[in-house]
Amino acid sequence: MNLDDIERLIEESIPDSEATVTRARGADDDDHLAATVVSPAFADESLVDRHQLVYDALGDRMTTDIHALEVETYTPEEREE
Repeated sequence: MNLDDIERLIEESIPDSEATVTRARGADDDDHLAATVVSPAFADESLVDRHQLVYDALGDRMTTDIHALEVETYTPEEREE
């Protein structure tokens, strides 16, 4: 799956988010991805709930197109620190 498509899915699902998706183990590994997502929607959410929002944005693709996804989530204020 194209990294830009994954970013778009996340950004369309999580309000006011900015997503950056990379290959976690290098340019040749399409199976292990990493996502950094910044959104004010994460305020007052637990880490588990934040990650669930990202996984929900990707839906069935988490079991069909994406083998593994490392997730980091921040509010805009947390990202500035």
